[in-house]
This record gives sequence, C-alpha cells and structure tokens, in this order.
Amino acid sequence: MEYIMIFIVAVFVNNVVLSQFLGICPFLGVSKKVETSVGMGAAVTFVLALSTIVTYLVQKFVLDPFGLGYMQTISFILVIAALVQMVEIILKKVSPALYQALGIFLPLITTNCCVLGVAILVIQKDYNLLESVVYAISTALGFALALVIFAGIREQLAMTNIPKGLQGTPIALITAGLLAMAFMGFSGIGS
Repeated sequence: MEYIMIFIVAVFVNNVVLSQFLGICPFLGVSKKVETSVGMGAAVTFVLALSTIVTYLVQKFVLDPFGLGYMQTISFILVIAALVQMVEIILKKVSPALYQALGIFLPLITTNCCVLGVAILVIQKDYNLLESVVYAISTALGFALALVIFAGIREQLAMTNIPKGLQGTPIALITAGLLAMAFMGFSGIGS
C-alpha cells in the first residue's frame, strides 16, 4: 500500500512540474508536439530511474560514511552527467535505432533540474532503495503525463484563432497555469 501511495502522490498530488516547478525548461520547450513529448517522457523515465539508484548508492555508501554530505549537490550533478554520457555512448553502440529515436533528448536531460531534484528529494524523504526507485519512476511518469497533456493542448491551440497578443509563449504559460490548477484538485488524495 505504501508504494501505491508513493506512486499516486508523485504522479498527481506533488507532480514534479505542476506542483514543485522542477523541469520547467523541457516542459515549455519540448511540448509543442505530442510525439516529441512522449520521447522526452520516456528518456526522462529511464534516466531518472537509473540516476536515482546510482545517486542513492553514492549518498549511502560514499558521502554519508565519510561525512561528505556537503558534497551532495556537486557529486549528484557529476554522477547524473556521467550517467547520461554513458547511456548515450552505450545506446549509440548497442542500439543505433533507439539512439536516433531519443535524439537530442538525452543531452537535454543532463540539464533537467527534475533529475537532480528527485535525487535530492529521495535522500531528504529518507526512502529506502526500493521506495526511491518507485518514487523516481512515479515522478518521471508524472512528468511525462504533464508533458503529454500540455503538448496535446498546445497542438489544439495551434489550430484555434488566438488573439495576436496571446499567441506563443503567453498562451502557453496561461495553459500551464490552468493545468497546474487542475492538478491541484488531487491535493486531498495524499492527506
């Protein structure tokens, strides 16, 4: 039951984009087409799960035992950047088709603050390894859900007649705000 609550809270109640405002850059930048947002969501899910496992192990077996907790942020950034580079190299060799499908998304994930934020939140919430992985995957699925919904709305908005002053970024920000307010309706679930 605990894992189900972690999933529901991470996806709907504390959605990383719409509630915690992490990962806003790719949310606004990659959300013009549903197809690209699905690709970004899949890439974030993979990298977020992998990086959370590795950063959790680094925290518990390197930083905590040696009293290096103050190095958490910089070490997590380095671990995430190295992981993304390794995944990119391995995918290029092992599965060129998947590498081409992910395209620019992998390098973009290196600078996605959502990945670093989740790695730090897992430690702050004092989750064990399995809870950390469930939280990471749930958060990534919540990110992907918000991204795909937002992309679908933006595709529909592109076909409507919007006043000139609201076209582009202004209507995107208004839509993101309305979507965040819609997700606030789930806030009673996690109590």
